[in-house]
Amino acid sequence: MMHNDPRYAAYARVLRRHLRPAMGCTEPIAIAYAAAVARAALGRMPDDVRVLVSGNIIKNAKSVTVPNTGGLKGIDAACAAGIVAGDETRELQVIADVTPEQIGQIAAYAARGSIIVGIKPDARLFDILVTVRADGHEASARIADRHTNVVHVERDGETLHDAPLEDGRDGGDGDGVDRDEAMLTVEGIFDFAKTCDLADVRESLERQLECNMAIAEEGVRGMWGAAVGCTILAHNDPNDPYIRAKAMAAAGSDARMSGCEMPVIINSGSGNQGITVCVPVAVFAEAIHATHEELLRALAFANLIAIREKGPIGCLSAYCGAISAGCAAGAGIAFLRGGSLDVINHTIVNSLAILSGTICDGAKPSCAAKIACAVDAALLGYHMALSCREFRSGEGIVTKGVENTIANVGRLGKDGMKETDHEILRIMTGC
Repeated sequence: MMHNDPRYAAYARVLRRHLRPAMGCTEPIAIAYAAAVARAALGRMPDDVRVLVSGNIIKNAKSVTVPNTGGLKGIDAACAAGIVAGDETRELQVIADVTPEQIGQIAAYAARGSIIVGIKPDARLFDILVTVRADGHEASARIADRHTNVVHVERDGETLHDAPLEDGRDGGDGDGVDRDEAMLTVEGIFDFAKTCDLADVRESLERQLECNMAIAEEGVRGMWGAAVGCTILAHNDPNDPYIRAKAMAAAGSDARMSGCEMPVIINSGSGNQGITVCVPVAVFAEAIHATHEELLRALAFANLIAIREKGPIGCLSAYCGAISAGCAAGAGIAFLRGGSLDVINHTIVNSLAILSGTICDGAKPSCAAKIACAVDAALLGYHMALSCREFRSGEGIVTKGVENTIANVGRLGKDGMKETDHEILRIMTGC
């Protein structure tokens, strides 16, 4: 792809925008971020806090451990952490630098019972509104559509910050894809990853590789959560790259879902998806002695494929994002091993045909097992493509052409699973 091709700059921007650091599951961390922004606007420690969120935020924040809180879970813990110890200038690393003393203060603040949580009645798909009060003063902060998209801040009725809501993003009336992402195609991504100047994307990819492999290794060492990654390694050949690809990706999620304080580089707003896209490709690169440049190009390819797949679905839905991320990892492995565009196209279609429809029932330890299954399905899809076997148009949601099949999956995840999403939330909240 030529540098003067408008897609070139767009693809590089997409990578830089999506591959961002976050510590902890991104939905509770976004709550902590909103709480820290509201507290800063108030200018003092609040006596009372009200948190109104969309259903999907409840689903993804309810059962996951918030890092740097001494093992606390849920929206109250995330909000308390942001208020007591949050640095609002650090966005998704808002509670990265909590002191031992502050951990105790967070627990005490959360235990006061002064944080009231409810459903935001006019919520967009991704919506967080934190209102804080003290000494007769009130301040609020709202984040919508994206984890770091602060759309409104006010104090005592005075607007301190206001940004328009984004048509075409989650919860809006458009297709959920911005202009740069709308230019993504599998063929274009293949061309970009093959020919791009790595200097334009190296920093983001190197940081992802370093952070996400580190937390995967910690997941294996530390026996976090349900220890899915360790279980896979214990019952299979740990030197087999097909086993290690699944196990290491799962281990990263094991640690992250259980409160590990190590940062992760996210993809499509999700740390689990960032881990799933990156770690299996890195495992295979080591196994086949790929050069570092080959690895970086494969990571550029896999990350952009994941973003292409997830864009039409939206940031949050009932569709498990590990499935699209695992599919992208399989495509990245095919790319790393010199696969043709035809092989990669069939890898993607085969993989999406296997597990699309897997539900997202929030962030929690079982995400690690879903990641392992997603990577396994992607590798099966890749092996089928190598053997010239494929799922064909008209078989279920598969249709002719990789872009059309991706579009079908987007339709399924965004529109078809809306009621599934509502029922999952009713089940999780006992309604």
